[in-house]
Amino acid sequence: MGHDVEKKNNHLDTLYQPVSIGNLTLSNRIVMAPMTRGFSPNGIPGEEVVGYYRRRAENAVGLIITEGTLINHPAAAEGLGRPNFHGEASLSGWSHVVEAVHKAGGKIIPQLWHVGMARQINGENPNPEALPIGPSGIDVASGEKVTVGMTLAEIDQIVKAFGQAASDAKRLGFDGLEIHGAHGYLIDQFFWQKTNQRQDHYGGDLLARSQFAVEIVKACRQAVGPDFPIVFRYSQWKLGNYSAKLAETPEELSAFLAPLVKAGVDIFHCSTRRYWEPEFEGSPLNLAGWTKKITGKPTITVGSVGLDNNFIDFFTEGKGAKTTSLAPLMERLQKEEFDLVAVGRALLADPAWATKTYENRTDELIPFELGAEKTLS
Repeated sequence: MGHDVEKKNNHLDTLYQPVSIGNLTLSNRIVMAPMTRGFSPNGIPGEEVVGYYRRRAENAVGLIITEGTLINHPAAAEGLGRPNFHGEASLSGWSHVVEAVHKAGGKIIPQLWHVGMARQINGENPNPEALPIGPSGIDVASGEKVTVGMTLAEIDQIVKAFGQAASDAKRLGFDGLEIHGAHGYLIDQFFWQKTNQRQDHYGGDLLARSQFAVEIVKACRQAVGPDFPIVFRYSQWKLGNYSAKLAETPEELSAFLAPLVKAGVDIFHCSTRRYWEPEFEGSPLNLAGWTKKITGKPTITVGSVGLDNNFIDFFTEGKGAKTTSLAPLMERLQKEEFDLVAVGRALLADPAWATKTYENRTDELIPFELGAEKTLS
């Protein structure tokens, strides 16, 4: 990236400064947010996927988080074309992605994913005979029980599958990994009382409902050792309930996060729809800010960075998204409210967003129009 160009945005220097978080050394604080695309036929990422990530690495993205990648379970996917993170062909495809990103000077981590009860029965899915699984078999959207809840053997199987995926991520040369615990997918379904009505030690209060996630983090940590970065993505909101809160107060949030920290999370990726919105009354801190304050761990903020509306309104109401000032973001970053900044739709639309933004070429940015590549995670 041209840091030496004449017309660079000097007020963005903090965003573009190198940063080290544990063993993760990045050229800047810009993160590519995970965005599901469905461009991996039969679960295998090919040359199109290699080029997609390489172009972002070539254009000043400090850290790429891949689209959601499926752990080794027949019901892990919702929809076709999602990339697997298991099997020789898929893992070979990811090794080419890693090689290309590193050659371009970037860093990359996979997002490990299981959709749980978000998988629709009779939908267009890989392994169509496989029924969705979840803590209590409750459909996320309807709240109706559609399958039996996961057995202890199934829970153990999923925990081990995450651990195996973590081991493979390290073996393939990724720079860390992210566990997807947000947005109403499998891990998040254990967090929510509506979808987790278990009577064993995986159900009950929020602390008990976090046990499944804790075991997954521990399995990943055991697989990769003490120095390989583990990111955990979580959200208060979930698909279909955008005002929901797992934790209503900072105290509840602290109780929820503490076991995850103890289990081995290095960085929290705090998913919100609008990064500028305060999380709790009486404080301007957003979710990433509160998470960092509570845990002392580095955090990633995300939510309509560089755009003037959130992605839910964009997809449900068709409202166009225009570029907007990064000044409020920079003010928060300079106060060290959070450490890294994830950019989603803006980077999806324009692989050179980071370069153009820093070089004051915002008039050249490609707009994100309705009908652009679909994003889920």
